Amino acid sequence: MGYSPERKVAVLKRMLAPDTMTIRQLSNEEGISLGTQHKWRDEARDKGQLLPDADAGPEGWSSRDKFAAELISMQN
Repeated sequence: MGYSPERKVAVLKRMLAPDTMTIRQLSNEEGISLGTQHKWRDEARDKGQLLPDADAGPEGWSSRDKFAAELISMQN
């Protein structure tokens, strides 16, 4: 099954503040496999997009992940 670029962007955006959903939560809510979402996140990070590494919510993020999320939220 293919997903539109718009859907990919929308799902990736939900990984950031203020939504800060984990990949597992998104998988349950969106019906998109964990593997697909990990792939999307990794591809976005490889292109320089600031997305948290951790699969946990913000409480499990590294300081780098928190800083990246804060930068993104300030840009929006």
